Amino acid sequence: MTTSTSASPRELPHVPWGRVRQGRRSADRAMKLIATGFTFCAIFVLFWILGMLVVKGIGGLSLATFTQVTPGPGSEGGGLANAIVGSFVLTFLGIAVATPIGVLAGTWLAEYGRKSQLANLIRFINDILLSAPSILIGLFVYVILVEPFRGYSGWAGGVALGIIAIPVIVRTTEDMLNLVPSPLREAGAALGAPPAVVITSVTWRAAKAGMVTGILLALARIAGETAPLIFTALNNNFWFSPSLVGGVSNLPVTIYQFASAPYENWQQLAWAGSLIITMSILVLSIVARRIVAGGK
Repeated sequence: MTTSTSASPRELPHVPWGRVRQGRRSADRAMKLIATGFTFCAIFVLFWILGMLVVKGIGGLSLATFTQVTPGPGSEGGGLANAIVGSFVLTFLGIAVATPIGVLAGTWLAEYGRKSQLANLIRFINDILLSAPSILIGLFVYVILVEPFRGYSGWAGGVALGIIAIPVIVRTTEDMLNLVPSPLREAGAALGAPPAVVITSVTWRAAKAGMVTGILLALARIAGETAPLIFTALNNNFWFSPSLVGGVSNLPVTIYQFASAPYENWQQLAWAGSLIITMSILVLSIVARRIVAGGK
């Protein structure tokens, strides 16, 4: 008669606790060193780009840069006055289109839609638009606003920039409204205020700092867009028509055209325009952060 014996479990080797702690500390130090190294690499690249913009762009800044129109091919001098004003107008149009749509859509998602299937579908589409290539949006606006009217216009450029800015404002507005405590809404409802009054008088007021920050971030997002404007507003070397019909001069497309040109003064103005856009976006970002800090 044979008896079966079960194999005894293998005993784990005894590892001193001090050695385990030492290994974890070494792994933690290595991870911190790697993360710090990549952080400094990113900072180095960022300051390298900014330094190059300052060194090459500051030489092209002068009074003529802000008072004279862009020069023609082979001509001397000139400035970026028409491009600066055109960019300001197009950006203003874009944010004017995007702000009411984005704020109201974000409000509906946070206050009315919440977890409904339609709200989830809108969030999914908004996320797609948030990461959509801007050149596709420019092509879309070209098909619906430029081709049917047989001409470029500042209105088409403003709509293209507005479509790019809408997802940013929608996401920011919804997130900021979701941070408003529910007891504030309940207090307004307890006083007999309808939902629309509670939203405009309570939740919007509580989240206004974050909502304004979202609008400013969307403004910074569209300030340097080039591809959509090539398809919609195009560009020119003169002052644009007050009706915004025809090509509208703007900084991004001017920089693109001047940087690839063989004329030295055009290249210098391209660097100056790049510096102007970068500093403008930097100022907008600083203002947005100050608004958020002041709203806390």
